[in-house]
Amino acid sequence: MPRSDNIETEGVVEECLPGTKFKVKLDNGAMVLCTIAGKMRVNYIKVLLGDRVKVSISPYDITKGIITFRSKN
Repeated sequence: MPRSDNIETEGVVEECLPGTKFKVKLDNGAMVLCTIAGKMRVNYIKVLLGDRVKVSISPYDITKGIITFRSKN
């Protein structure tokens, strides 16, 4: 599936889990289990509790997503 078909939304990291997984609360109130995108891993970008992130969600399973961007603030 091309990345252009994914749903892009923003949220806040609510909980850090083992294995670089995070629970993210989206702006619409939904909770999503997310992992870090490969480019963020390669560039050693750290994601911490309370960070504002951009999440890419597949339309087939809206309970899981990929963190693609961490906001500066």
